[in-house]
Amino acid sequence: MRFWICATCGVEHADRPRVCAICADERQWVPVDGQLWTTLDDLAAAGAGVAFAPLEPGLWGLTVEPAVVGIGQQAKLLVTPDGALLWDPPAFVDDAAVARVRELAGPAGVVAVVASHPHMFGVQVEWARRLRPGAGRALPVLVARADLDWVARPGEEIVDWEGEREVLPGVTLTQPGGHFPGSAVAHWAGGAGGRGVLLSGDTIFANPDRVSVSFMRSYPNRIPLSGRVAERVAAHVGRFSFERLYNNFDGVIPRDARDVVIRSARRHREWTEGAHDHLT
Repeated sequence: MRFWICATCGVEHADRPRVCAICADERQWVPVDGQLWTTLDDLAAAGAGVAFAPLEPGLWGLTVEPAVVGIGQQAKLLVTPDGALLWDPPAFVDDAAVARVRELAGPAGVVAVVASHPHMFGVQVEWARRLRPGAGRALPVLVARADLDWVARPGEEIVDWEGEREVLPGVTLTQPGGHFPGSAVAHWAGGAGGRGVLLSGDTIFANPDRVSVSFMRSYPNRIPLSGRVAERVAAHVGRFSFERLYNNFDGVIPRDARDVVIRSARRHREWTEGAHDHLT
């Protein structure tokens, strides 16, 4: 089935509208030259492929290379003995990428495809269809109920959810909101040698200094969340133990990530409420 991919955000569309609604929103952008569309065939002709990089035992980063679609985001493949989770799915898929995911996922296979928020939908339905576990069985694409209206390519694979969901033993999806009302994170209790890992998308964004994080409505357009929302998000994920945090690019907080999140939320509130105006 032919479908369209927004070249800027990498999200699949059943039809080709005049403009991608995700990019036209204040959190994203439409290129100065106008809306651009592409297809899997076009991307394959441009040499696109999916590169796999080991991040830690049980966790792989997936990027589209060369960077011919999307904003350079890095998907994650989280592999456990009970199955694998494809998180923030890439904006491109081909037979080689599917074969590699199947190999890494092992006999239990991929149990779900999940994006942290609409910017990271990628070609989620296409990934689910190609990773389908068997005839008559759809691989679920879990989409936050609050963000369901952003889905531009419907399919039987789409399953809405809200609140909290254990998608695999020791792997919990939860929705702190913030960046989008349904923005989600994935907590992996067995990550970081059993000290816990948080896959945060850009609900909580690991900063380049590796000792702080950001809380934003829009990263490219520099729209901050309020201090109250930042602390709400931090408190929500602070219920879990996690040593390490990965965002939706190659950013990582390598240690003490839970404390970093809570401390950064406090700093965010102080700055947005004017506590440090004397420094400006």
